[in-house]
Amino acid sequence: MLGNGVIGILSETCNKWERRTPLTPSHCARLLHSGGGDTATGVARIIVQPSTKRIYHDSQYEDVGCQVSDDLSQCGLVVGVKQPQLEMILPDRAYAFFSHTHKAQKENMPLLDKILNERVSLYDYELIVGDHGKRLLAFGKYAGRAGLIDFLHGLGQRYLSLGYSTPFLSLGASYMYPSLAAAKAAVISIGEEIATHGLPPGICPLVFIFTGSGNVSLGAQEIFKLLPHTFVEPSQLPELFGVGRDLNQPAQTSKRVFQVYGSVVTCQDMVEHRDATKVFDKADYYAHPEHYNPIFHEKVAPYASVIVNCMYWEERFPRLLSTKQIQDLMRKGCPLVGVSDITCDIGGSIEFVNQTTSIDSPFFRYDPLNDSYHHDMEGNGVICSAVDILPTEFAKEASQHFGDVLSQFVGCLASATDATNLPAHLRRACIAHGGALTCLYEYIPRMRNSDSEEISEDTANCHSYKKKYSILVSLSGHLFDQFLINEALDIIEAAGGSFHSVKCQVGQSVNVKSYSELEVGADDRVVLDQIIDSLTSIANPNETSGNQEKNKMSLKVGKVQESDIKKGHNTERKTAVLILGAGRVCQPAAELLASSGRFSSHQGYKACLEDDSEEQNDVQVIVGSLYLKDAEEIIEGIPNATAIQLDVMDHENLFKYVSQVEVVISLLPASCHIIVANACIELKKHLVTASYVDESMSMLNEKAKSAGVTILGEMGLDPGIDHMMAMKMINEAHVRKGIIRSFTSYCGGLPSPAAANNPLAYKFSWSPAGAIRSGRNPATYRSNGETLHIDGDSLYDSVVRFRIPDLPAFALECLPNRNSLVYGELYGIGHEASTIFRGTLRYEGFGEIMATLARIGFFDTEAHPILKDGKKPTFRTFLLELLKSEDVDGPLIAEKDISERIVTLGHCKEQGTAVKAAKTIIFLGFHEAGEIPASCQSAFDVTCLRMEERLAYSSTEQDMVLLHHEVEVDFPDGLSENHSATLLEFGRTKNGKMTTAMALTVGIPAGIGALLLLENKIKTRGVLRPIEPEIYEPALDRLEAYGFKLMEKIQ
Repeated sequence: MLGNGVIGILSETCNKWERRTPLTPSHCARLLHSGGGDTATGVARIIVQPSTKRIYHDSQYEDVGCQVSDDLSQCGLVVGVKQPQLEMILPDRAYAFFSHTHKAQKENMPLLDKILNERVSLYDYELIVGDHGKRLLAFGKYAGRAGLIDFLHGLGQRYLSLGYSTPFLSLGASYMYPSLAAAKAAVISIGEEIATHGLPPGICPLVFIFTGSGNVSLGAQEIFKLLPHTFVEPSQLPELFGVGRDLNQPAQTSKRVFQVYGSVVTCQDMVEHRDATKVFDKADYYAHPEHYNPIFHEKVAPYASVIVNCMYWEERFPRLLSTKQIQDLMRKGCPLVGVSDITCDIGGSIEFVNQTTSIDSPFFRYDPLNDSYHHDMEGNGVICSAVDILPTEFAKEASQHFGDVLSQFVGCLASATDATNLPAHLRRACIAHGGALTCLYEYIPRMRNSDSEEISEDTANCHSYKKKYSILVSLSGHLFDQFLINEALDIIEAAGGSFHSVKCQVGQSVNVKSYSELEVGADDRVVLDQIIDSLTSIANPNETSGNQEKNKMSLKVGKVQESDIKKGHNTERKTAVLILGAGRVCQPAAELLASSGRFSSHQGYKACLEDDSEEQNDVQVIVGSLYLKDAEEIIEGIPNATAIQLDVMDHENLFKYVSQVEVVISLLPASCHIIVANACIELKKHLVTASYVDESMSMLNEKAKSAGVTILGEMGLDPGIDHMMAMKMINEAHVRKGIIRSFTSYCGGLPSPAAANNPLAYKFSWSPAGAIRSGRNPATYRSNGETLHIDGDSLYDSVVRFRIPDLPAFALECLPNRNSLVYGELYGIGHEASTIFRGTLRYEGFGEIMATLARIGFFDTEAHPILKDGKKPTFRTFLLELLKSEDVDGPLIAEKDISERIVTLGHCKEQGTAVKAAKTIIFLGFHEAGEIPASCQSAFDVTCLRMEERLAYSSTEQDMVLLHHEVEVDFPDGLSENHSATLLEFGRTKNGKMTTAMALTVGIPAGIGALLLLENKIKTRGVLRPIEPEIYEPALDRLEAYGFKLMEKIQ
C-alpha cells in the first residue's frame, strides 16, 4: 500500500473550528494533472473525506478530479492538519500531520503507540526543516495575525466596559471576515479613525509589548503596523509617561493621541545577571538561568497596556510575569488592560494565564487584587486570551500557504515505499516507519522510560541506574530539532554508562532551545570522566565548524557522587558471538565485535547504534578453529576474545559452544555451513555466513522461521556488499517510478598498484586453486536484450577492456562472472532490464595471459603421465613437456625460446601476447631445475603450487578491493539517468601488521550482520540475503562509519 501514489485527505475532527486543509482544490488539481497524472508528481489519485465545515467544499475537490469518500483504505499516504482519531488510523500506511510526539510529549504517547502498533510511517510537519534551519511547514504568522485581531476586537469591548469608546469596538473577530485581506482592511479602517480622531486621553499612551521574534510575533506585529504607530526601545518606555511618574496618578494630558506604541522585548529586557558587574550574555543565560533575576515586571510591565506574548518559555527560566508581580503592579496602578497569550502557554511565562480559551469565547478576566477568575468583560482586572487554534480563523489563506509548500513534496511522500530513500529534509521528518521508530527518534522511548514521574521502585533500583558513580548533567540547546540529544545519549551508552532523566523541557519552535537534566552513572570513575569529556566536546564544537550557533549545546555539570554498590554485584548481561574458522577474514570480524562498545562512540557511528529497548554491553567473542593455535593467533591483542579448539563434526562440542552465544558467524568452507545451520536452528541461535546461499541452505528457510532464527547468508563482499549497494540504487530508482534498463556490476580483489609487480599484475590473498577454477566457469549474461553464453574454456578469451571514469589511473579489464541472469531475478529487475552483467575485474593483460596458459595446459586437472608413480621431474622438464619440446636435455630455455614455441604451437596468434605469457612462465619459475613435489599429480597442482609461492603478498604489500555498479534508469517523464556506486578499499596496516582489503571487506560485513542481529535491528526470520532495506540500510551506514568509502554518482 505504501508508495501507491494515492493520497487521502482527512476531515478534521479534533475541533469544531478546525476548517483548514493541508491541500486545497487548486493544489490537488496541479498534483493530478501536471504532466499527465502521476507521471510528473508521483500522485495517481486523491481521495478526500467529506466535510461540511472544511473551508473548501467537497464539490470543489470533485471538480478537479478528486474522489470524495469516507473510505481511505486505498490510500498509501493520508494527510491532515491535526491528528486523526486513534481508531481511524489504518495499518501499513503513511500519515503526515502535526503529531507533537517527537519530544516525547506525554499526552501524545498513546498516539505514538498506535502509530507503532499499526506499522504506520509517520511524517511530522513540524520536523520538515529546510537548509536554512527553519521549518518549511508552519502556521505561525497566521496565529499571530489572528491572535492580535481577536485581541483588538476584545480590547474595544473591554475599554467600553471601562467607560471608553474606541475605534476597536467596530472591529470583528478574525473568523468573521471572508479573507485575511478583508480583516486587514478593517484594521486599516480603524487605524484611519485613530489617525483622524485619536484615542481617549485616559487610555494613552496605548502601549503594546511584543515578546519573541519568530513568525508568531512577526504575524502579530504585521497587524499592529496597520495602525498608526511608533516602535520604541524598551529602555525608552518611561519617557512615554514622563520620567519618574507616579503610576498612581493618571497621565497628565487632556489631548487625544493619534497613534499607538509598540515595543519588542527580548530576553535581555526580561532578566539581568545577579552579579551587577557582569553584562547580559545570551549563551550564558540559556546555560545558567539560575544566575539571573527577572526584571520585566520592573522595567517593562509598568508601562504596558497590552502584552502580546509570542515566546516559548521553560520552567528553568524566570517567568515573564508571575501572579504576585501582577498583583503588586495593579496595586500601584499599572495600566495593563489585557494579555494576548498567542503561545497559549498555560501556567507558563505568564503565571496567571491558567486556562485556554476558545474562538467563540476567547477571553477570561483575571482580577489580581482578589486573585479571582471571571468569564466576562466587566469588573476589575485584566482580560486574557489563550486560543490554541488561531490559524484556522484564516482557514483559506492558511491552507493555501501550507499547501503551497506541502504540494512541492507530497508526491514524493506518496510514492515512497521506504523512508530512507527520501530527500534528507523528508527523511529526517519520519518519526516511525514499519512499526519502529527511525534512527533519529530512538531517543523517545529513552525519554519515556526514564521519566522521573513514571519510574517504578523496581525500575529505579535496577542495575541501569545503580552505578557506583553518578553526576547531574544539565544540557540545553537545540537538543531535539538538531538531534543533539541523540549524540549525548549515544555517548553515555556507548561508554557503558547509564542515564536517568530528572527533568526535561522541550522547545516548541525551531528557534527555541530545549533543556534536559540527566543523572549520568558509571561503575568506573574513569569512564564517567570520559563521558563528561565527550559531552563537553560536543557542547564546545570546533570554532571553525559551520552553523556553530545552531548546533551548539550548553553543558552544566554537578558533583560526582559515589554510591555504596559493591563490585561483584554487577548484573549486566554479556552477549557473545561464536566465530567459526581461522582464515584471514576472521580477525576483522572478531576485532569489530569485541570493540563494538568503544567504536560506537565514534562520531560517524552514533546515529545507527543499538536498539534502545535493551542495553547493549561489550560483546564476548569466541573464536573456534580445528587447531587451537590458529584461533589463538586470530585473537591476539583483541580484548573480550577467547580461543577454543572446535571441530564442527564433533556434534557434542559444537552444540556446547553454540548454546553459549546469541549469534554464530561461520567463516568455514561453504560445505560446513549446513552442519552449523542445523545446530543453530535446534538451539534457536542466529547464524551469519559470507558464502552464497545454496539450495541446501535455502531449504532450511521454514525451519528457521519456525524456530525464530535468522540465517543471514551472503554477508561478505561478493556476495554481500555488492548486493547492498545494488539494491540501494535499484530501490531508490524504483521509488521514483524509474525502470532499470541496464545493470552492470564489476568486482575484483587486486594488488594495489604498487604491489602489482609481476607480469600477471595479480597476487593471491587466498587459495590460487579457487581463483583459477573460478576463471574456468561458464558464464551467462544479457546484453541489449540478447542472452549470451560463454563456455568455461573460452572465458579468458571473452575478456574486455574496462575503465571507471572517476578512477582513470586504473587500466582494467573484466571477465563475465557466472550466471548474471540469476541476479536479475534476485534484484527484481529481470523483467525490465535489457542488460544484466556481472564481471570480475583484473588489471589489463591478465585475461590474455591466463588464456594462453590454459591453452598450453597449465590448468589441466587430469593426472599427468610425467607425474605418475611418485616421479619427481624438475619444473623445467615439466615445462618442456607442456611445450612439446623434444630437446628435454638441452640448455636452459629463455623467454624468447618459450614465446616462439607458444606461437609455433598455435596457443596465441600475437607475438606480444606470447611474450607476456613467456614472462609469466619465467616469473613463476617453470624454467628452473628444482624438483616437483610428489604431491602434485596434475598440471593444475603444479601451477597452483608455483602461483602460491611466487604470487603471494609480502608482509608489507597492500591488496585492493574494487567494486563498481552502473545502473541506467528511464523515468516516465522521458528523463534518463546513469547511476554509479563504487567501493575502493585498500589493505590497512595497524601496529605493523597488514590486514588485507579482502579480509576487511568480507569479515567486517559478517561482523556487522552479527551486531544487527544482537541489537534486534533485523527482525525478519528465516534464510535471508542482505537485499532488504532492513539489512542493507543500517549495514551500509556502519560500513561507512567504519571507514569504507562508498562513492555514489548520478548523471
